Amino acid sequence: MRQVLQHLEHLARLTRGKDRDSLDVTLVEVLRSLLDARSVALREVLVEDGVDRLLTRGQLEEGMTAPAAPPPPDALSALPRLDADPEAAEALRARHTRVHAGPNGYRILVPVLTESGRRLLIDAVRDHEPEEYQLRVVEGMARIFENVVNLLDASERDTLTGLLNRKSFDDTFYKVTRGAALASEGRGQRRADDGTYWLAVVDVDHFKQVNDRYGHLIGDEVLLLMARLLRGSFRHDDRVYRFGGEEFVALVRAGDPAAAAAAFERLRRTVEAHPFPQVGRVTVSIGFTRLRPHDTPADAFERADRAVYLAKAQGRNTVRCFDTDIGADAAPAPRESQGDVELF
Repeated sequence: MRQVLQHLEHLARLTRGKDRDSLDVTLVEVLRSLLDARSVALREVLVEDGVDRLLTRGQLEEGMTAPAAPPPPDALSALPRLDADPEAAEALRARHTRVHAGPNGYRILVPVLTESGRRLLIDAVRDHEPEEYQLRVVEGMARIFENVVNLLDASERDTLTGLLNRKSFDDTFYKVTRGAALASEGRGQRRADDGTYWLAVVDVDHFKQVNDRYGHLIGDEVLLLMARLLRGSFRHDDRVYRFGGEEFVALVRAGDPAAAAAAFERLRRTVEAHPFPQVGRVTVSIGFTRLRPHDTPADAFERADRAVYLAKAQGRNTVRCFDTDIGADAAPAPRESQGDVELF
């Protein structure tokens, strides 16, 4: 009876997660308790240039007081390759739990595959061979975790493009600015460049003309391709959102305005050079601003939006930075509209 109650408590904790980060660390904490394991880690397969690599999303080992995740590297190429870990690769390929006995104990590998195509792997090590019921309980927890991830993905992602939606923006924004505020107060940093985050508004130029001339189905295809280009232009830990219509938002790490401008300019050139079926050439106007300690989403978005206005007023298909091209003392330049027609 006591064991059943413990399992129910673990289940309640696992389904309490409101976001991916807290869910990941809760999973490894729950599984280490269930397995009496020396270590438990949750890893995700990320792909760069056709090479599968393993990112640790959460881990808990003997001697650690709480589960944690190592900070992600700047480049995916710094992550370990999946093919360098044949046991992990085989478990993911077979889509089935595997137990391997070795000099360091028994390694338990449980794959988790989400509806959005993400590949995750539970990686646990314990001193003694797991009993069959323990494996079944762990697999059950993995399926519950998968279901919760699927529900979070469905609530946080735009149905057309698969990008994050506006609903999930505020939570991430406040995490970023809270870290920046702590860093500015000298209370520690998670990364060397914490606090140096940039918010960009990416607006597709003349998108109404695309819909009017080619129809909304072709317009939707343009948005899908735009989402793919956005995802491919930034690092794996940067966040890209669709805010509705032809407007996208990116939260990106960069060390200074020049580095941020280079990242957004790379996106602008990528879009300009991409052949969009039937439509041909499509361009974007991009405005960005540095996130400040104690910023609010509305304030940061307003600054980036003013930079977009400047980019469009100066001919579109360009990148402008509020901090360097406009400045805090500039008079507001709000967008004006009449129906669906932009008046600038």
